[in-house]
Amino acid sequence: MTAISKQLLRASLGALTFALLVGCASKGEPAFTPKELRSFDETSSLDTQWRRNIGAGLGNARYPIAPAREGDSVFAADAEGVVMAMNASSGAVEWQINLDTPLSSALTAIAGQVYLGTRNGEVIALDQRDGSESWRARVSSEVLAAPQANQQLLVVQSIDGQVTALDRASGAERWVYTSSQPALTLRGTGTPMVIDPVSFVGLANGRLATLDNRSGQPLWDMQVATPRGRSEVARLVDLSGQPIISPDGRLFVTSYNGRVVALEATQGDLLWEANISSRHTPILVGNLLFVVTDNSHVVALDANSGREIWRNNDLEDRWLTSPAFADGRLVFGDFEGYLHLIDAREGDIVGRTRVHSSGISVRPVTEGGTIHVQANNGRLETLEVTP
Repeated sequence: MTAISKQLLRASLGALTFALLVGCASKGEPAFTPKELRSFDETSSLDTQWRRNIGAGLGNARYPIAPAREGDSVFAADAEGVVMAMNASSGAVEWQINLDTPLSSALTAIAGQVYLGTRNGEVIALDQRDGSESWRARVSSEVLAAPQANQQLLVVQSIDGQVTALDRASGAERWVYTSSQPALTLRGTGTPMVIDPVSFVGLANGRLATLDNRSGQPLWDMQVATPRGRSEVARLVDLSGQPIISPDGRLFVTSYNGRVVALEATQGDLLWEANISSRHTPILVGNLLFVVTDNSHVVALDANSGREIWRNNDLEDRWLTSPAFADGRLVFGDFEGYLHLIDAREGDIVGRTRVHSSGISVRPVTEGGTIHVQANNGRLETLEVTP
């Protein structure tokens, strides 16, 4: 079988798995029966500051094209190649371009540049000031994960499991790391956690690799999730969330059909583990690690021990996004387009509003008490949390 045939087969199997896991995509229905929303004691309000329509939205496949913010600007894109920059406070459009190529990854905004990936395996760097193209580089296949930067490199993980390091200034290839892929994977890839010396990379085979950023060679790797079961679907063990690192060098990793683990980042020694399945990126706030499970329970864990502090199942099977944090509250979108707030200390729902009935499938972006959230149809809404 040729490399192209294998890539097409893998993409087809990934699409099949996605359909099995999320139900009928054309109807926007989840595979499981979602809990009905119930009344609650609303102690936080969500007030809309402005909204914009970003092109044609995330497409029928709901590409994970999450917006990004740096400084006073918010950057957002659609699946067809439209990219916009807006003032974060007023929503005034600063610039708009059309790249004339189908986009597929979340945006990364850092150090005056915006980085994004495409369905045909390109990575594009744009100048934040005017949207002009700084460079364009080719990687091995479609890019769904947001490119991640350190001082020198831009590290990109493709859907075929390959990790490519590009020179951040020029886009020139610096090194490539290749991993084995199962026949069937989730529709998505892990997002690397990149710091100056190393990159932590979660893979579809359930392994976590730590790569030396000078060469791309693995320093250590470990099996976080082990395939079990007879069917290919039951044996899915993707590490599709982004590893999170604490200031004191602890690494927190989620896995599908696996566990949440805390590791010592330099050697990979296991500090604790919790039997929780999650395909989402967790969030660390102080000494609490917040995880959205695969059935949309929200769980707070003690980051030192892994002990469960609280669990909220009020939004079960509502296909929550990865969590964000805004002024003491956790923020999530769901499949019906609702934005939910949960008190980070107590675990209670404290606020809710609906952004758009097309649904929300990408993680909100927050800055203090300000929330930027993009719905599947492309509506970008900015809200303020009060009090």
